[in-house]
Amino acid sequence: MNDGVGVVRMTAPIRVGGVGRRSTMRSNGRHALVTGSSRGIGRGIALKLSDEGARVAVHYLRDERAAAETAAEIRARGGEAMVVQADVTRPAEISRMFREVEAKFGVVDVFVSNARPELDTFFQSAFDITLDQWDVAFDSQAKAFLVGVREASAVMPDGGRIIAVTYATGSRTGGLQPWVAMGAAKAAMEATMRYVAVALAPRRITVNAVSPSWTEDSVLTTLPDEVQVLLRDWHQAGWTPMGRLASPSDVADAVSLLCAEEAGFITGQTLVVDGGASLMNAEVPPEIQLAGRTAHA
Repeated sequence: MNDGVGVVRMTAPIRVGGVGRRSTMRSNGRHALVTGSSRGIGRGIALKLSDEGARVAVHYLRDERAAAETAAEIRARGGEAMVVQADVTRPAEISRMFREVEAKFGVVDVFVSNARPELDTFFQSAFDITLDQWDVAFDSQAKAFLVGVREASAVMPDGGRIIAVTYATGSRTGGLQPWVAMGAAKAAMEATMRYVAVALAPRRITVNAVSPSWTEDSVLTTLPDEVQVLLRDWHQAGWTPMGRLASPSDVADAVSLLCAEEAGFITGQTLVVDGGASLMNAEVPPEIQLAGRTAHA
């Protein structure tokens, strides 16, 4: 069937078994491509989808060893994985990546756009950043997401799932000056997500974003040690009401929820995964906001 959005190829569900694996309605028998899944948040998402029965394409840019280790972990858990390399800032390489995944899996039921360039390629303030660095941020986020969605929709059966991993806080605020390019790029990606959600809704393909707060084993670990300590102390002291940073498994759980059959009427939304941090008032110290909470906890 060709409805003007993309070519749909239907395949019979694949039963995935293995010791210790769960059979769920979320990902069982599906085929997933998760960009940037050799480590960090992407790795957590890949492992989660695999645990729920999906065959997973693990993507990397340079660290082939880390991607192979993620794929090996998936197989050790009883799942099936392939490894694919691509530079998502280059549309031609995104297209090649999808062709490789299609050749192996036949279809892509779940596409998660998560890849992010290394910090030093874009981390500069507004008056210091070069236009090349600015382009790296946008090419890796808004442009890569749009190209990825176009490619995914061509090999995705009706009822598929597309998810962008964003950082909504950074796309709305302006305090972390060197985040200007990535914040603007994430904001553009979130806006694109809403437009393509409307475009793909007739095919029951949902398009959503997951927005984690500062997350362990992510960009955080590339920052200087003193910055990491400040961030952890700040959130543990109460800026995150749950008293900790997010983990890759927290983000993966949110992706899993959006992949559920029961989430089929949720599209164009951004799901914030932050332990309540976005509920805090930036004008009032956490010590004042949280006063008296213990008595009711």
